[in-house]
Amino acid sequence: LVNRVVLHLVQAIRVKDSCFSSIERQSAGSYYERVKISEPNEFDIMLVMPVSRIQLDESDDTGAYYYVSFKRNPKEKGWLKFLEEDGKLSAFKMLQALREIIKQEVKNIKDVEVTVARKKAGSPAITLQIKNPPSEISVDIILTLEAQQSWPPSTQGGLKIEQWLGTKVRRDLRFRSLYLVAKQNKREKVLRGNTWRLSFSHIEKHVINNHGNSKTCCESDGPKCCRKGCLKLLKYLLEQLKMKYPKELEKFCSYHVKTAFLHSCVTRPNDSDWHLGDLDHCFQQCLGFFVDCLQKSQLTHFFIPQYNLFSLEDKARHHFLSRKISHELNNGFPVFHE
Repeated sequence: LVNRVVLHLVQAIRVKDSCFSSIERQSAGSYYERVKISEPNEFDIMLVMPVSRIQLDESDDTGAYYYVSFKRNPKEKGWLKFLEEDGKLSAFKMLQALREIIKQEVKNIKDVEVTVARKKAGSPAITLQIKNPPSEISVDIILTLEAQQSWPPSTQGGLKIEQWLGTKVRRDLRFRSLYLVAKQNKREKVLRGNTWRLSFSHIEKHVINNHGNSKTCCESDGPKCCRKGCLKLLKYLLEQLKMKYPKELEKFCSYHVKTAFLHSCVTRPNDSDWHLGDLDHCFQQCLGFFVDCLQKSQLTHFFIPQYNLFSLEDKARHHFLSRKISHELNNGFPVFHE
């Protein structure tokens, strides 16, 4: 159902605006990393647009948010309508144009009821709601720029996977394209909505699907490990706690536990550290690491070492979640049985 709707939209978007003519669909997120828990009712689809010769200027000290401008005028003149006076590419204008096309086009999708959800402040996604009785499916469409150029200096010390997946794998991954998603930077002095955030979802997907220290880990005839099981449980625990305490935990998302999980894989690089039968022990170790991050209010971005995903003004929330997780850990996870 999702594929049918997205295919229809992609074809329409390519035709409606020449800037979007080379847009390609790419799937990201937990469903495609095969770590989705519960029913598949949420999907992340990246609409990837190749851009060439762009210049990146940091918009703050995180090393994650950038202003994008073209080094020379793009061949496709249609791009000019998305540029600010200072030549910066406006994420806001591009998202708005894309949103308008999608809003018009969903009306032409036959035999499925599709609506575009209201805009969420600061969210980079255009969210579709697909009626699929008795439930509803939500699809987040994320506008993404793809540049074939080297990753910015802020990523230099990140992706510390040498001991785990090897130096060669790290080098190969760093040669992959650079992705930028339209995402407002809340720290921007004047909120103009023209910032882009680095995205490594394609690299994360690769690492999670090729997670073994030995090449045969989890292959059909190879030894099985519990890494994905741990990640699923971490996500499930956070999801359950968020349902229980929606207000206190609204700032936490599955990306936080995914990042903590990737760091745990680095600290325990060998497949023998993740025997399939040791799931409970490994899960508790991952959780211990996450609780430690919460207590210090420090969760380092996996690809951008200078970027702390936990904001220091949310210390009280971090301590709240760390208390709730510790309670779960010490009492045999009552939230799993509710």
